[in-house]
Parts: sequence; C-alpha cells; structure tokens
Amino acid sequence: MVRIVEHGTWRLAAADESRHIPADGTLWNESYYFDFVTEDGSLGGYVRLGLYPNWGKAWYWACVTGPGRPLVLLADNEAPLPAPGETTVKTDSYLAAQEIREPFGPARVTLDGTAHVLPDATRAYGDLAAAETTRLVFDLEWQTVGGVYPYKDLPRYEIPCTVSGTVRVGDETFAITGSGERDHSWGERDWWSVSWLWTSGRLQDDTWFHGMQANIGFPLDWPSFAAAPQEAPVHLDGFGVETVFGDDDLPELSRLRLKGAPMTATPVAFAPVAMTSPDGVSARFPRALCRFETEDGRVGHGWTEWHQPPGWRDHGWSYLAEAPEAGR
Repeated sequence: MVRIVEHGTWRLAAADESRHIPADGTLWNESYYFDFVTEDGSLGGYVRLGLYPNWGKAWYWACVTGPGRPLVLLADNEAPLPAPGETTVKTDSYLAAQEIREPFGPARVTLDGTAHVLPDATRAYGDLAAAETTRLVFDLEWQTVGGVYPYKDLPRYEIPCTVSGTVRVGDETFAITGSGERDHSWGERDWWSVSWLWTSGRLQDDTWFHGMQANIGFPLDWPSFAAAPQEAPVHLDGFGVETVFGDDDLPELSRLRLKGAPMTATPVAFAPVAMTSPDGVSARFPRALCRFETEDGRVGHGWTEWHQPPGWRDHGWSYLAEAPEAGR
C-alpha cells in the first residue's frame, strides 16, 4: 500500500489523481508534472500538462537535455483542452498521453511529436519558427518509491519515483533507467505575480528530497521532505534557499537549506520556457537539470526551477554574492 504523509489542512484521496471540477477565474489551473534523470545525470527531461478550462486552452511542455547536449523542446502554450476527464493532447504535430494506472501508483507517459533543437536554451524565450526541428518520442513509466507527500495548505502533492523506458530524439534512442518526481496540483496559479524556487532530486545513497519556497515577503513552513530508501517522505521544517544569478538571469547555483542535508544545486543543462498572460504580460521560467552536492559529500541529480515573473528580483529572493565552493 502506498503511504501518504499526514501533513496538512486537507486530506488527499484516491480521486485526487483524476481531474477536478474547476473553480471560477481565468487562471484556475490543473497541472501534472513528470521529471526524470538518468542514474549518471547525463540525460534528463520533463513533461508538464497544464489545463486552463476557463481560459479555453492547455499548456503542454516536454523536453530532453543533458550536459553538452542541445535542448530538445516541445512547448505549446496554445494546445487544445483534452476531453472532459481526459489528459490526452492531440494536435497536427504531436500526440501526448498519460495514464495513472492506479491511484498514487505507476504512471505511464507517452509522446510522439515534433520538437525544436536549441543549442542555446535561452532561445526558448523567443520565436522558434526558424529553429531546427526533430522527432521526439517518449515511452516512460514512473514507479512510486516509498509514498506520497501532500503540501500542507494547498491542493498539491509530490511523489518520488523511479523512472524507466525509452526516449527517442531523431534517429537516436536512449534506454532510461533513473529517478524523478511526479506531481499534481490544482487551483488558481498566477504565473505573473509571484516568483518561487522548486527543487527535487535523488542522492547517491537513494535519499529522495524535495523543497519549495515562494517569494511572498515573509517566511513560512515551506513544503520540503526527505525520503530514505523505500520509506515514506518525512516533512522537514526550515527549508530555505540562496541563489546566484548570472547577467543573463539564469541561475548559476543555489544553496538549499534542507534540514539534515544542506546542499548546493548546480545547473548542468537548462530547459526553460516562457509564458504570456491573458493581458499580454510575459514571464520566464528557467528550469534546469542539476547536480546536487551535500555538505557531507553525497552527490545526486534532479531538477530545479526558478520562476521569474515581472519584477522578480524585487520579490524577496535571497541572493549569494558569489557562488560558494561545491558542497560548502
């Protein structure tokens, strides 16, 4: 039986793995994420399906990248809404599906479509019409490890997983054996008002971890956990983060204050996207495949995101003047 952490003001139920009835508001959103990275950190990717029923559209993102590799990105912010109760997206250029076979258990994600090849990942922020394209195919399965972590006060949960299957980029096929996290959330999400950091990964001793901090001007008991091998996630209080950003606004390094395992997160390959509000306001969303190193010398890999809406540098980010040495 999958274990669910008892932590929060709402109780997670099996039905929450399915789609929810939307509340009012254009920005009511339902989001499914699937991250993955290989054991050695040489290749990783993610899929996100964001449903905006009151806006009349979906966002579908899928990518694969790695150190020394170009970003291969499919980012469609004008995707058609799946049929009620469904999560399959079909357009003239791709077919994307996800299947959660049992609540909080195995999930399969498939994709067959056309993606852009971006040697400079920041091109994802602009017009991709002239970019080279290639075929991108996913057939991947996420298997739950240990249990499920619900957020304390928000309808959202995270599931640490092993990930296996295949990824095809053009004529090249990769057998994937690694780790990742999948999550599901629903409610209003204004991408153009609040900045945040979200991170998850797996260390070499099979410790899974997760942390999230929104920059809202005051501290909270931010969602964070660690999960020992085959054990349910354990909530950790006191999570916080400090970051070095480069001149191009891409993060160079973050120091994660995760209780019991403080560590650095160093981006090794970026996979950003951009989004525009109903009123025409733009925001940037740098996500990166990261190498993690704890103060006691353990290393690992996973994904981190640093959301950047307008004015994000004034949102209460904790900055580092310069990057500390790895593991410090």
